[in-house]
Amino acid sequence: MNRTDRPEAFVLTGAFWVVCRNTRYLRELADRGLKVLLITPESYREHAGRCMADPGHPASLVDEIAFVDGSLDHEGSFTAGFVARARDWSHRYTIVGAYAVGETLVEPTGLLGDVLGLRGPGLRATKVCRSKYLQRWYLEEFSPASTVVPPGERGSLDADALEYPVVAKPATRHSSSGVVTVADAAALREVVAAYPGHETVLVEQKAPGQEYSVESLVQDGKVIFAAVTRKETTESAARTFVELSHSVPGVGPGRDQELLDANRAMLEALDFRDGIAHAEWRLAPGGRPHLMEVAARTPGDGLLALYQLATGAPLEPEIVRIALGETASYPQPRRWARQIYLEHEEGVLEDVLVDWPGVSAAWVGDGGMWPETEAGPVDAPPTLRAVLVLKDRGARLGPLESSDDRAVTFLIDAPTPEELDALEEQVRAAVRLTIREEATGGV
Repeated sequence: MNRTDRPEAFVLTGAFWVVCRNTRYLRELADRGLKVLLITPESYREHAGRCMADPGHPASLVDEIAFVDGSLDHEGSFTAGFVARARDWSHRYTIVGAYAVGETLVEPTGLLGDVLGLRGPGLRATKVCRSKYLQRWYLEEFSPASTVVPPGERGSLDADALEYPVVAKPATRHSSSGVVTVADAAALREVVAAYPGHETVLVEQKAPGQEYSVESLVQDGKVIFAAVTRKETTESAARTFVELSHSVPGVGPGRDQELLDANRAMLEALDFRDGIAHAEWRLAPGGRPHLMEVAARTPGDGLLALYQLATGAPLEPEIVRIALGETASYPQPRRWARQIYLEHEEGVLEDVLVDWPGVSAAWVGDGGMWPETEAGPVDAPPTLRAVLVLKDRGARLGPLESSDDRAVTFLIDAPTPEELDALEEQVRAAVRLTIREEATGGV
């Protein structure tokens, strides 16, 4: 088949449920007449087949899907299968763009873009953003002091030489999985020994200060939009870092310049070319930003919905425009928006009740579809937009050790930060989880 005879196509990559949850990508591409190709892990094969056969499911917009074997905690394990599938498609389609919607296949997607000359973050950015220890190497000026512990070298770690507290991080996982604060040398040796033997571990000095993220749209190497999101995590009550809230904007006008300047310099050091970056920072009491990590893909959780509530415009169409080389732009926030993840007791989830006019809990399940959240007028009153249950009825709820352990979240927005704070307290009081204690075994 001649190149001119091949249909034009766009490749999306990532976990199947993440791609489908971001339905605007699928609609944007289908509306342009492009074939939508998806590469996703093999574990989604059965579920994806059922969804693609349902004409009412967003997956029905996908023209062809390829499954690849691998695991995020095994570096490079997806690459061979990805290359095999992508090479086949490049002979049958004219691929005009590619984008990694989630974390799973960021690095292979960078390879695809490099081979075909597509718009994307670039090889350096996609490689470094998938590795916590490479980020400390390439971006040392923004980073806390750290030590890399490769597989097989854990016995040589001089834990007594470190300044505590430190944070231990598996190098390639995501969703805060395995990330813990460690108070002393004895505890660190125990924590490091407990990670699977194949994993590289990053041990770094714990950076002080409030945590933020910066979402950046980059086109032709220039930041065309950037804004700060404030984060709260389980850190204050536990040694883990599971995210419990995101607020957009993250700080008041004029108080974010240090973070934005550091973020811009960090992206320049990565030679970040085209796409969206999600960078997590801590701002020390003295004002110095410390980079926690950076990702070369869409921000997770409900951040896309929050930015739409805050700005009145979705991010996804601009990300597609950047990937296709079209001029993109995005407005600054004009309302205040927040996502809250509720902490919970351990036990079996039986029900979630919402005492709020016109709002009930939407049970989306683990990896299910989130309802689309539409933005209101700039002067709309404080509004509860959605309450989402991320687990199924009867699911066992355990401690919050990673993002996957969270069960209930809600999204709100308001004209002022004071009204947003008041609304959060009202909604917290209106949402009640019914959790049954698990029966203990006896003899």
